[in-house]
Amino acid sequence: MTEPIISLRSLSKRFDAIDAVDRVDLAVERGEFLALLGPSGCGKTTLLRLVAGFEEPDAGTVEIDGEPVAGGGVWVRPDRRSVGMVFQDYALFPHLSVEANVGFGLPRRERAARVAETLDLVGLAGHGPRFPHELSGGQQQRVALARAIAPQPAIVLLDEPWSNIDPLLRTSMREELASILRAVGVTVVLVTHEREEAFSIADRIALMHDGRVVQAGIPEDVYYKPATRWAATFVGAANFLPAHVVAGRAETELGTFAVLAANGHHAVDVLVRPERLELRPDTTGPGTVVAREFRGHDVFYRVRLADGSELVSQRPSTEAVSLGARVAIRAHAGTVTAFDTS
Repeated sequence: MTEPIISLRSLSKRFDAIDAVDRVDLAVERGEFLALLGPSGCGKTTLLRLVAGFEEPDAGTVEIDGEPVAGGGVWVRPDRRSVGMVFQDYALFPHLSVEANVGFGLPRRERAARVAETLDLVGLAGHGPRFPHELSGGQQQRVALARAIAPQPAIVLLDEPWSNIDPLLRTSMREELASILRAVGVTVVLVTHEREEAFSIADRIALMHDGRVVQAGIPEDVYYKPATRWAATFVGAANFLPAHVVAGRAETELGTFAVLAANGHHAVDVLVRPERLELRPDTTGPGTVVAREFRGHDVFYRVRLADGSELVSQRPSTEAVSLGARVAIRAHAGTVTAFDTS
């Protein structure tokens, strides 16, 4: 197995009484696209800045490409870490042209050629003489990306790069940016609080909460096999069905499911995602549709049961069920994650 290009061990950073990063252990593989996903204030950006070298850890270590760069009495300044960074506000120099921004810090001998090559790579050939204020938000982001990759770093860090982009353009922009970075072949760490962004472009997700990484894995595992109840609800709508586990299977009012890592006979709640619940109009059914949100390609339903509890179901818009309808509910078979009720 190859050595990870980024290795964080028991990494901590405190600001006054707040543990912004709390004993984080995380490894990022070479060439990987990792998303640091979590709510605002969970420590994502601080963790990114510790990797970049803009913050010094209070405890723990940072290693890049097998070499210690922070912690344990070691400190390597940011420009010596082979790391490029795209800031949330892009941090372009307003008084410098596009080509001067991209070429900033490059050796003089190779500057012109490298700037031209990089601008062509990000789709800004011919824009070199212009200034940042003459560009759109999307073009400014490309300049920031070009500046980050021009020195040919091994790692590129992205801090909420689409926060200043028109929502209608975000999907195409993130696909384009991800395509450019994959073509370059660098390791990428993205900070985002948008689960759709993380799920759509990341190879792996590190989910953060209160300064800690609570789970790291591929998007499918983070979604269907969350490590905690909090993780389950943060990454998507969730139904928790009361169940009793018998011989590795959970018996619920909607059927029996195979359970991940559950043994013995005990009470649990099992996670069933909305897309795994089918609805069928039935005047004798156990549920009533009390809310309905049409989303174009699908519809999100809230269904109330006779005991007052509610379930959520996400179905294709071709399977429309009217508001107020009585429905039968069928759960798709498959393996589910169980959480102890104690």
